[in-house]
Amino acid sequence: MWQRFAGRERERKAAEFIYSSTSAVKAMAARWIASSLLSRSRSRFSPRSPDYFVGLKDRFDGSVSGILPRFSTAAAVEEPIAPPVQVNYNQLLINGKFVDSASGKTFPTMDPRTGEVIAHVAEGGIEDINRAVSAARQAFDEGPWPKLTAYERSRIIYRFADLIEKHNDEIAALETWDNGKPFEQAAQIEIPMLARLMRYYAGWADKIHGLIVPADGPHHVQVLYEPIGVCGQIIPWNFPLLMYAWKVGPALACGNTVVLKTAEQTPLSALFVSKLLHEAGLPDGALNVVSGFGPIAGAALASHMDVDKLAFTGSTNTGKVVLELAARSNLKPVTLELGGKSPMIIMDDADVDKAVELAHFALFFNQGQCCCAGSRTFVHERVYDEFVAKAKARALNRVVGDPFRNGVEQGPQIDEDQFNKILHYIKCGVDDGATLEAGGDRLGTKGYYIRPTVFSNVEDGMRIASEEIFGPVQSILKFKDLDEVIRRANNSCYGLAAGVFTNNLDTANTLTRALKAGSIWINCFDVFDAAIPFGGYKMSGHGREKGIESLKGYLQVKSVVTPLKNPAWL
Repeated sequence: MWQRFAGRERERKAAEFIYSSTSAVKAMAARWIASSLLSRSRSRFSPRSPDYFVGLKDRFDGSVSGILPRFSTAAAVEEPIAPPVQVNYNQLLINGKFVDSASGKTFPTMDPRTGEVIAHVAEGGIEDINRAVSAARQAFDEGPWPKLTAYERSRIIYRFADLIEKHNDEIAALETWDNGKPFEQAAQIEIPMLARLMRYYAGWADKIHGLIVPADGPHHVQVLYEPIGVCGQIIPWNFPLLMYAWKVGPALACGNTVVLKTAEQTPLSALFVSKLLHEAGLPDGALNVVSGFGPIAGAALASHMDVDKLAFTGSTNTGKVVLELAARSNLKPVTLELGGKSPMIIMDDADVDKAVELAHFALFFNQGQCCCAGSRTFVHERVYDEFVAKAKARALNRVVGDPFRNGVEQGPQIDEDQFNKILHYIKCGVDDGATLEAGGDRLGTKGYYIRPTVFSNVEDGMRIASEEIFGPVQSILKFKDLDEVIRRANNSCYGLAAGVFTNNLDTANTLTRALKAGSIWINCFDVFDAAIPFGGYKMSGHGREKGIESLKGYLQVKSVVTPLKNPAWL
């Protein structure tokens, strides 16, 4: 969205933040703007069903057939279907009320199927972030949320999950309309997963407890786990509600209050579900939602002196700016879930048909807009040619079209900027000498649809093999042996995830321990559970989300020592 404005308009909006900030923050905000021009904020991340894709990819039919002409696709884009939903919430949510921005300004959120405006949404700025943080601070210091019993907090979050299920299709339609992902994916996988995640964290709320620690002497020692305070959270556009759950869920379960900055491309669904959370009984000020632009609202939140903890999902370049803003303000702790260039390794003993289907899913899911997408497909030389031929056929058979239409596998990319970025990388692949096997251009003349694209004969040094594309572009590389593929797979600044397809347990175990990534999937991909931590090595971020590890980021640890007089035991 930031990039949609003309240059002068960007400068005007940035000045609102920069000219009102300290010199250090001015510099950081300027870098945020530069970062947003260079790489798109995204997240992370692929959705999961209530069973977290267990069995989802077990429906391999054992064949990949239907060879089409080289650059055709399995479906054409037709006239867009009218979404079965209305936009009811387009203001900021501060202190339990929907309000206009302090400036009165709005910005358009767009339909990626057409490039047309869906609605105008309140544009949060510095004053709005200040209002939201003030409400969250009051709710934490004086309000009821951290003072409620843990059981009562859990009941409110459980009620929220029930309301999500009640409004499943309405929420899914908003997500599809604003984001472009297939409605079936949103309604059958992502929104049920949102409810599942919230129930997971509701279950944790009354199970967070401290320890009594034995000391070397007559002392009673308690270790307390306390809520950290006001949490600033910045979520991406690729999986808005799943990232909402990953951040809001553990923060609230631990008794914190939240200021959430939504992605400017996809503000609608978070506003809708936050209204449901208040209907479930969340006290005013415990969750505040500000829509706005990263270089202004995001930078203001990251640098705010009264925010105690920050969590960000997005690009690595922007993550660096967020981390520095947090450090230069009050040294607040930061959880970062950033970019990836995940290897998908196909060994020579693999069932090629099944490997092709899994590798296709690992890359093309969610229009390729997944931080952990298997975007470097390494295939053993013995099965390479067969794999490439079948991967090409599968891509040509992929159903691309209006995401509200039944059976569509791939909708449009999020916006024009991402669309152009992907087409740029496709051109880079051709220019660098890779073989374009399928796709390579846009589909239709309206919206941001791109044909599923496959490159073979890809080398490590090519841009499509080393840089995060975040789109439906599969790069297939050839390798000879295990040592080689380990070395090449690890030769990346990223370390978010990796996939392995093999029938050899020893090979699987060797790769599991050798690959430097936060998640390793053996003969599967994107298999998750609410209890499984997710996060990266190297420049894919630090800290973990989901599971018990995510709770640690929202708790302070306090040691309390009291002398004992004449204790009966120690």
